[in-house]
Amino acid sequence: MYKSIDMLADQGNGAAAIAAGPPASTFAMPEIFTSISDEWQEKFAQTDWVPDLGRDIGSFTWFRGLITLVLLCGIAISCLPDFGPINGHQNAALTGFRADQARSQTIAPLAYGSDTGIRMAATDAVRPLAQSPERPSIELVATLGRGDSLRRVLQRAGVASAEAREVTDLVSGAVTLGEIEPGTKIDVTLGRRPAKNQPRPLDQLAFRARFDLNLEILRNSGQLELNRKPILVDDTPLRIKGVVGSSLYRSARAGGAPTEAVQKYLQVIGKKMSVSRDIRSTDEFDIILGYRRAETGEVEVGDLLYAGIERDGKAKAQMVKWTSNGRANWFEASGVGQSRGELVRPTRGRKTSSYGMRRHPILRYKRMHSGIDFGGGYGAPIYAVTDGKVTYAGRKGGYGKFVKIKHSGGLASGYAHMSRIAVSNGKRVRKGQIIGYIGSTGLSTGPHLHYELYRNGRTINPNSVKFIQRAELSGKELRRFKGELQRLQQVTPGAALGALKSASTGPKKQREISRLSKESIS
Repeated sequence: MYKSIDMLADQGNGAAAIAAGPPASTFAMPEIFTSISDEWQEKFAQTDWVPDLGRDIGSFTWFRGLITLVLLCGIAISCLPDFGPINGHQNAALTGFRADQARSQTIAPLAYGSDTGIRMAATDAVRPLAQSPERPSIELVATLGRGDSLRRVLQRAGVASAEAREVTDLVSGAVTLGEIEPGTKIDVTLGRRPAKNQPRPLDQLAFRARFDLNLEILRNSGQLELNRKPILVDDTPLRIKGVVGSSLYRSARAGGAPTEAVQKYLQVIGKKMSVSRDIRSTDEFDIILGYRRAETGEVEVGDLLYAGIERDGKAKAQMVKWTSNGRANWFEASGVGQSRGELVRPTRGRKTSSYGMRRHPILRYKRMHSGIDFGGGYGAPIYAVTDGKVTYAGRKGGYGKFVKIKHSGGLASGYAHMSRIAVSNGKRVRKGQIIGYIGSTGLSTGPHLHYELYRNGRTINPNSVKFIQRAELSGKELRRFKGELQRLQQVTPGAALGALKSASTGPKKQREISRLSKESIS
């Protein structure tokens, strides 16, 4: 039915042409804009938007790369997802009848009134209270202040005046009221009072009266009774020993000695020797302190009892605190001690003549007596009043055998009429050292010591300088002192820190099943 064009051409003699109509009308961009767009596309394609920022820093290319980096980071940050919580399903709050039903099955805390269960309306059985009820008992803690009394503390706590007086009498029968330390806590329990206008009766009272005693007062059949509760206390002294090393203070502190005890130890030892010159690093210090431990765990550190220095296993200094004639003093192991003062008394004899004008017993005319005379038996020791250097030792006219010692501060001392001199010229002596013995050489009517004191070469009244009263133990007191020294030296270092036995001495309870098991085995 249809024929191709080629076939039609073959059949006809002339040429045939097919004429196409004009194209549909389309939008044609102006030629100038097309050229500009092509130019910018080419420039955009040739531009390096991500250059190496490590090169050409500060150039236009570098800043262009930096802007690209900032834009990319901003786009990345803006695309971060949201990490907020995802809200799930929430039950609707209970209201109305449903809330009341749920509340009746809960337990509300006391802070919210604890009003749980289904509420009920008041009936005729409900009667209003005539007055608010009182607590059956009140427990409180009172503190004994400094300068306060036990009776006033109890009255401030609400105890009746008569009962406070009764409690004070009971306590005073067990301990001295002055022994109760300020700051003691007193547990007080007051009972129910018969009427509001009357004080509450005391039901119970307990406190620690002493380190080794608890006291408790209970009401039994309407009467107050006192119960003593002793506390087991270990009184073993605390002994600390160690090598001096580079610092005596630091070594003692490292050994566990308290600061106050170490300072007192240095003061005591310093009266016998120079801590900086006479103590070597290889010496051993020996400190004994008063120490008390209660089975309840409390500890009391007492005063320094013993101060010693040992060299090569031998005692170089041994000082013991001892109370003699009502006064505490430090004594050497030999039983000789000193009290406070400036100069040691040169001898133990009494004064027989004072400083000043007097009639000379031999020359029989008045002249200045430039010293003090001390009586004493022939051969009694004479002591150096303080540290110094012997500047003269020998015979000197009417002074007989005479010793002169130069001290610091422009002071010097002289000792006359000796029977024997125990030091030599130029020798250094220490306070309390024996320098000679009482005699009657020179112009003397009998054995005595003529003692003079000089300041800058001129005699002064020795009474202007106080003597140290030199104490020396003897007889029974010396034996008791030696016994105490021996007891302290037998204390093992660190023994006071061992395990403390309990005060309970009763047999340990045995379980019934354990007893039956032993019987079946036997």
